[in-house]
Amino acid sequence: MAELAGLDDPKARSVNEKHGDDHGVNLTALRALAKRLKTQQELAGRLWETGDSAARLLGILICRPKAFGRDELDAMLREARTPKVHDWLVNYVVKKNPHAEELRLAWSADPDPVVASAGWALTTERVAKKPEGLDLAGLLDVIEAEMKDAPDRLQWAMNHCLAVIGIEHAGYRDRALAIGERLEVLKDYPASPGCTSPFAPVWITEMVRRRQGS
Repeated sequence: MAELAGLDDPKARSVNEKHGDDHGVNLTALRALAKRLKTQQELAGRLWETGDSAARLLGILICRPKAFGRDELDAMLREARTPKVHDWLVNYVVKKNPHAEELRLAWSADPDPVVASAGWALTTERVAKKPEGLDLAGLLDVIEAEMKDAPDRLQWAMNHCLAVIGIEHAGYRDRALAIGERLEVLKDYPASPGCTSPFAPVWITEMVRRRQGS
């Protein structure tokens, strides 16, 4: 904890706070620290229990993702209220855990939009890598009905799923494009130079173009 405190940078903290995060540790420095510590499941748990965001991020990097139980991950997700901790927990831990599919189903139907956004992130992973058994048309139905008025983080996760359906599944591409055009979610979101817009029709079209051109 003392070493993490020494890595805290007020400028980085100021930037992170604009995105809803509450830590000031440079992530490159954090990853270097994690590399030095290597995998330590017990220490990872103790770091999580501090409630400190930088400590939790470090704990995520040094944990054994498959070592967590279903209820343990559910509780951790509900405690992970800052975007970076939430995202890293889902992407670096839950996706590699044997309970991922069970949690995907439970979280997708959760009334808490932040928890539901984790369910949608897991669904997007399946759409891209293991779509067998998924009802893609049904997912598009839900997105079409609910994305426009969803809270920010849930809306972002649904939009990501919409884009991936359009990119990965040609048979659903026209419908995904049409839903994006009609709902106009993130249409005016400022994209950095060289980055693709998160507006689904632009995102889908650009990614398909790149694949066809390669």
